[in-house]
Amino acid sequence: MHLFVRGLVPLVILALGVTTHAQTTRRARPTTAETTPTSIPGAEMHVYRDLKPEPMRLFVFKPEGWSATDRRSTFVFFFGGGWSAGTPERSAGWAKAAAKWGLVGIAPDYRTRGRFGTSALEAVSDGRAAIRWLQDHANELGIDPARIIVGGSSAGGHLALWTAITKPPPGSMAEESPTTKPAALVLVSAASNTDYERFRNRMGAEPRLISPVHQLDAKMPPVIAFHGDSDTTVPLEHAKALRDKLVESGNKCELIVAEGGIHTFTTQMPEWRKKCEEGIRAFLEKRGLLGETK
Repeated sequence: MHLFVRGLVPLVILALGVTTHAQTTRRARPTTAETTPTSIPGAEMHVYRDLKPEPMRLFVFKPEGWSATDRRSTFVFFFGGGWSAGTPERSAGWAKAAAKWGLVGIAPDYRTRGRFGTSALEAVSDGRAAIRWLQDHANELGIDPARIIVGGSSAGGHLALWTAITKPPPGSMAEESPTTKPAALVLVSAASNTDYERFRNRMGAEPRLISPVHQLDAKMPPVIAFHGDSDTTVPLEHAKALRDKLVESGNKCELIVAEGGIHTFTTQMPEWRKKCEEGIRAFLEKRGLLGETK
């Protein structure tokens, strides 16, 4: 496999869509029988949003030698699944890897269509609220609120991008928005453009209003993005367009292309999971985001 690096930009990725206005406002029905986890081995559970009938939780993996007096960087990773499926058990591996690097690793849950009958609107609202909760509880978690790295795969990338956009999208509240932008964004097969036919009926709002590439701030965090050039779910062109827009506005974005990679290229080509980890670690180290500050 060959590694292609193009440009520099804040990290994040994800894509979604909607078909008609009527479809965007219609609530989807649950489609899967996934179980919402209340615990994950090795993780500390916290409720970040006390919703009914089910609260939203996040799972914290602490590094060796962790102390509440630390000021560690934090790596938050949102799972993918097209806003329809998935649980934080999917992203726990990234949180565990972060803990091995000396960071606090976090795998948040968020509402999906399969488990809650919701749309992308609710998912984005939960993602922003999760980052706000971490910022508000930084002292007890031993983290530096200015060094929160946010990543995600597929739809999770969509959420990650929205944690770095100041203006709340439809369905999100200002009081539950992040107080500051993430220190960096990490995107894997991210859905960055929701004004896209394939995903429009999952948005819950006018596609462009919840499309990250159409709502970027002038100033965004540095981004590292990984994408397969054979991805038919979220075309590589979307990742390139995100990179180009970030770079043209003076931001930094690094796009790494997996040759022959499909949407799930880290599963299709296991060597790419290691390449992604190595790339992310180097990206964070370059920006002084590994380890802790006292």
